[in-house]
Parts: sequence; C-alpha cells; structure tokens
Amino acid sequence: MQQIQLTGKEILDKDFKSSMKGYNKDEVDQFLDMIIQDYEAYEERVSELESQLEQTKKQKTSDRETRYNREQNATTEEHTMPNTGGTNYDILKRLSNLEKEVFGKKLYD
Repeated sequence: MQQIQLTGKEILDKDFKSSMKGYNKDEVDQFLDMIIQDYEAYEERVSELESQLEQTKKQKTSDRETRYNREQNATTEEHTMPNTGGTNYDILKRLSNLEKEVFGKKLYD
C-alpha cells in the first residue's frame, strides 16, 4: 500500500517560482484549492471507511462470541438434568427406550 505523501496543508502552502512567461497565479491557486478540497474529502472518506471496517470487525467478533456462548450453554443444558417436572418425563422416555431395547420393538407396534 502506497503511503500518502502530501497533506492538504502542504498543498496549500506550496509556492511555485514565477518567471516572465509563467502561469497565471490566480488560475494555479484556484486549481490548487480544488485539489485541496478533493484531497480533504478523500481523507475524510478513508477515515469513515476505516471506522466502518473497525466496527464491522468488532461486530463480527462479538457475533462469534455470542454464538460460541450459546453453543456452550446448549451443550451444558443437554448434559444436565433439569430439576422441574420435565425430569419425570425424561425418566419415562428413557425407560421406554430401554424397554424397547430389552423386550424388542414388537411390544410397541
């Protein structure tokens, strides 16, 4: 990536030597004023885009962390037995599956 060599202030402060058949100083000044405006707009746009990029990176990192935490919580919840009435249901479901394995599926068909 190429480094920026001039600032708006440096462009503004640039003086050119004059000669007898030189350029019209007013035209050069007007042109340099336009260049400075464009250059400053360019610098502002680059700053905005860099800021947006940083925000996007932070959001992406935050989203990954949130997704990871959800996955960890889901895994933890799967491995723990709830203390509510759902426990009885889980036990009955496991007993049913065990009976199917032990006595065969013919009992439930």
